[in-house]
Order: sequence, then structure tokens, then C-alpha cells
Amino acid sequence: MNATRTLLMGRGLVESPRWHGDKLYFSDWSAGEVVAVDLDGGSEVVARVASLPLCTAWSPEGRLLIVSSREGRLLRLEPDGSLVTHADLGQAGWNDIVADGRGNAYVNRVGFDPMAGESFKPGYVYLATPDGAVRQVADDIAFPNGMAVLADNSTLIVADSYRHQLVAFDIAADGSLSGRRVWAELGEGTPDGICVDEENAVWYADVPNRCCVRVAEGGKALQTVELDRGGFACALGGVDGRTLFVVVAEWQGMTTPDLVTPGSGRVIAVEVEVPGAGWS
Repeated sequence: MNATRTLLMGRGLVESPRWHGDKLYFSDWSAGEVVAVDLDGGSEVVARVASLPLCTAWSPEGRLLIVSSREGRLLRLEPDGSLVTHADLGQAGWNDIVADGRGNAYVNRVGFDPMAGESFKPGYVYLATPDGAVRQVADDIAFPNGMAVLADNSTLIVADSYRHQLVAFDIAADGSLSGRRVWAELGEGTPDGICVDEENAVWYADVPNRCCVRVAEGGKALQTVELDRGGFACALGGVDGRTLFVVVAEWQGMTTPDLVTPGSGRVIAVEVEVPGAGWS
């Protein structure tokens, strides 16, 4: 069993870990902050956005993209620390994001507001192209969560938490999606944030089952990291790409005043065999 170490603790609802350069960037949804942490645990806040959810991605040009769900905008962090509008998403209620190697950003949205007790409606995936144009490219994702793009930019994988599946799409040169298929059936697994490795296996973080699982296409479980609290998302990075970072917290429920126990959010690190690849 791989040993885990805690990189950072005392946070709230932590999500959207992304390795870039020599640091891990993640979001603290409770605080409305995007935080960078180094491998020694030193951290700094790089952006503040009052948004829930609050997810991020790195463009191939090395710019941090931030989904402002409340405002319905995709923001870009400039070198001077300012935030500018990268794309107008046209409405509120967005969730996760991934940017591929062409500079396209895929942003998904849930079709209802579970925190307000609304009735279920399936969600969508939208495409924001580098010129700022936005269009819908997929629908009928029961509860869209984490997304990843394979290294060759050929395939988008979306976590459908409610259907306990990873769903895949072929990506066309213009960013359009086709060839929808179930990439992996996960049984009781409930995928949240995901990342991919060099063998095109997917790691998914699981809140209710308190684990992070590596699966092959088709759904065969290859490795499981047990957690002492809910796993919200994961990323591969570190010096050689073989560190699995998992953001975890004590989940309290979708309709509770505090979605997680205050201060229970942590960033943990686990050494794994296969390095990360692709975009997530």
C-alpha cells in the first residue's frame, strides 16, 4: 500500500488540483481562493473569486483559466495578477473545466441546482474556443464532474457522478465532440475529479467511498488509494510526474450550511508508478 503524506491542511472544500511548473494549484471553494502550494507545503493565494463551484485549468500558453460560476464568465489570470474575461459563458451555474492542447476549453454545467433542492435534470458540456466563442457540444450527462483530455488531444473523458461512469467523446479539429461512448463502468464508484496517466488509465477521486481509484478503459480497477475522508479531485505531477495529489475533506451533504466540515480540507500526496499525461 502506498504511503500518503499531507502537504497542506486546515482548508475548506478543496477542489480542482492542477500541477503547473513546480507547484500544485487548487481551489478552496469555501474561501473563494485559488491557492498554489509547493512540495514543501509552502502556499500562497494567487487569485480570489467569489464563486461556488470554483474550478480552474491551465491553457497550453501557461495562463490560468478560472470558471466564475456565479458571473457566468471564464476568467484568465494575467501576469500582473489581474483577472480578465476570457469568454462569456452567458449564464450562471458552471462546474468543471479542462483546456486541451489546442487552447480549447471544455466547461460543463449541471442541469439543476442540488443545493437549492431543485428536481434533477441532466447536464451539458460547452466549448469555449480561443477566440472566445462558446457553444454546447454535449448533453445528457446526468451529473457532469471532472474532465480530462488524452495527450494526443483525440479524446475527452467526462466523469458522470450520478451514472457511476466515465464517458468519452472523440474530439474533432474544431473542438466538436462525437462518438459518445461509456469509457468505463465503475459499479458503485462515484467519480468526481479525474486525471490521466501515460498508459491512458484514469484516476478518479470518490467522495462517498473515500478513495481514489485508477481504472483502465472498460472499468477494471488497477489501483486504489484509501482515504480517511472524501476524495474530491486528483492530479498527477511532481518532479517526475509520479506524485498523485488528492484534495480531500469531510463531506457533510449537498444541502447543509457547510458542505464540508470547516478546516477538514487537505492536500495529500501519494507516490505512484505511472506518470501523468494529457490535460486535466
